[in-house]
Amino acid sequence: GKTGSGKSTLAHMLLRMYDTTQGGVMLDDESVKDFNLQNLRSQIAYAPQEAYLCSDTVYNNIKFGSEQATEADVKMAAKMADLEKDIATLQNGYETVIGESGVMLSGGQKQRMVLARALLKRSKILLMDESLSAVDTQTERTILNNLNSHLGDKTIIVITHRIFTGWHFDKVLVLDDGQIAEQGTHEELMALNKRYAAL
Repeated sequence: GKTGSGKSTLAHMLLRMYDTTQGGVMLDDESVKDFNLQNLRSQIAYAPQEAYLCSDTVYNNIKFGSEQATEADVKMAAKMADLEKDIATLQNGYETVIGESGVMLSGGQKQRMVLARALLKRSKILLMDESLSAVDTQTERTILNNLNSHLGDKTIIVITHRIFTGWHFDKVLVLDDGQIAEQGTHEELMALNKRYAAL
């Protein structure tokens, strides 16, 4: 959907950052309001568009919130987010302090660091909210291949305002003004020749 269509709002309602006033958000046919909040959020790894990074090392920024993760886990998450080669160019590698809000990193590097952090969580659902908007097509393709290889048993929800080439989604929802305007596969929506096809 376009900017302002309600995509991020839907993500926030799934995470119960706030609740619906009418209708509901369901997860496996159960209202998210019926889940224990901590349990619900432990099932969802969230990679937002805005990168929340600390003035700390690359390693600690990736590991943030995953206390049980090992060094091998952190490096695998970085590899899956196609960040490993970027880290290798930093003066102190994983021990490089990135500055407040990751000031020394590019937008794409910040997004991939947040994605690596989400992947490290190993939740059943990966929620990506415009989290690849600052990466180039080749990097996007590499990340897609990594996700396909390692996350076959997970549910991946991708929120975007653009069409990803090479991504084969089981279902596409098109939002318009907070409503689901169209839904189906890529092929079905292209044949419909309406909003999705126009996007």
